[in-house]
Amino acid sequence: QAQLVESGGGLVQPGGSLRLSCVASGLILSPYIMAWYRQAPGKERVLVASISSDSRTEYTEFANSRFTISRDNAKNTVYLQMNNLKPEDTAVYYCNLNDGSLNWGQGTQVTVSS
Repeated sequence: QAQLVESGGGLVQPGGSLRLSCVASGLILSPYIMAWYRQAPGKERVLVASISSDSRTEYTEFANSRFTISRDNAKNTVYLQMNNLKPEDTAVYYCNLNDGSLNWGQGTQVTVSS
């Protein structure tokens, strides 16, 4: 069964950067549209960005111009580069297929605070 493992989160000051990684096992990701999601405390999980099999990207409004989603099919990995982080970006970040149909991983905690 496919498993997704997210990493790269941490505590960062406002304006800082983080690069999240999502490694898959049990499933080759290259044919699929992949996405990053996030869930802030007390809120629903929401889509952050997605990337197609041929690396076309889409972003939600809050991620546009600050976040960059990418993929390395040779490593079966999807990335999320986050720059100019804001306190409101604090959340647990998850990756999944664009339709969220795989079992969710543990996510990686991103905390933006001074």
